[in-house]
Amino acid sequence: MDNLTHSLVGLTAAKAGLDKLSPGATTLCVLAANAPDIDILVLIFRGRWAFLQNHRGITHSIVGSAALALALPLVFYFGDRVLAQLRKRDPQVRLEGLVLASILTTATHPILDWSNNYGMRFLLPWNPRWFYGDFTFVIDPIFWIVLGGAAFLATSSKRGHLVIWLVLALVPTYLVLVRSASEARAGNVNILRLIWIVVLIALVPLYRRELGRRAGRKIALAALATVMIYSAGLFAAHALALRKANTEALAVAHNNSEQVVKLAAMPTLANPIEWLCVFETNRATYKFDLSLLRDLPPAAAVARFEKPAALAATAVEQAERDERAQIFLGFARFPGMRVVGEDCATQTLVQFADLRYTEPGKVPGGGRGSFSLEVPVDCPLPEK
Repeated sequence: MDNLTHSLVGLTAAKAGLDKLSPGATTLCVLAANAPDIDILVLIFRGRWAFLQNHRGITHSIVGSAALALALPLVFYFGDRVLAQLRKRDPQVRLEGLVLASILTTATHPILDWSNNYGMRFLLPWNPRWFYGDFTFVIDPIFWIVLGGAAFLATSSKRGHLVIWLVLALVPTYLVLVRSASEARAGNVNILRLIWIVVLIALVPLYRRELGRRAGRKIALAALATVMIYSAGLFAAHALALRKANTEALAVAHNNSEQVVKLAAMPTLANPIEWLCVFETNRATYKFDLSLLRDLPPAAAVARFEKPAALAATAVEQAERDERAQIFLGFARFPGMRVVGEDCATQTLVQFADLRYTEPGKVPGGGRGSFSLEVPVDCPLPEK
């Protein structure tokens, strides 16, 4: 999930009662909820391919998350003792309370990240296996509005806090009202915008009536419960989508005399009705859109990406020796490949793409992200 969601989970959890465990617990909860993403340092110092290899790696695993959950309270504890000596006062933080708050909020990070289709490697350093929840989109405005609204009411007791929240609200509001049209599917954009506007308007009288002060931690607990119920609904919708996708996958594979190897139904932006489905057979990988409210898509709507054979397979084998390609293939759940220039009339390129996010050759030049890659290779020649 995005770091705004992680931060709001930490802040809402703090206002649900964890802030009572120790002075400084609120700040610690926000930091702990984001702590596993410390692997962003790899991107800063080593570049995007090293980041792809290490992101959601050891810092997100059970061992790494546990280490971070214990390390952060110790930093707060010893930092407070140093300040206490400098300012000639008694230490204020309570280590036991900080540890409990840190464990609870740090644990939310890998769980939320597992829930989407990017994946998690819980068992590192012993086992590099990826685990996928596939039922929440990596960015979900419903999380923002529910948790953000509760956190706003619970923390805006001063005018300065109100100004900070107004500034913070500008970016997600722009993304929902303006940018969502390019991401959302099946006409749910207007519904999403309507929900966003209605909640923002509703927050004004609630703030003026000081609901956050009067309700105390109840409003934060209610927000966390709402998010959990919403997530459970997405989980149930995913189960239905996966069952429907399996029916389509088996039919397509049967028509092509193939066997289904693996299948995934993945969420779309804030729309539990529409799902992106990808499945792999022994000879190809397929991709199609699925709606829980409509019939299965016609055969023409199912995109087919054939696995390389003959000279194309030789070119792919060359490209796979590239270090970037090895990193990419270690990450890609459904890798698609296309060979350009196989006739040797131009430069031969092998285009890789993770079909969860893009398609081979969809972005000329391989794109700027890490979900596609172009590798130049020597012209594949037939064996004599």
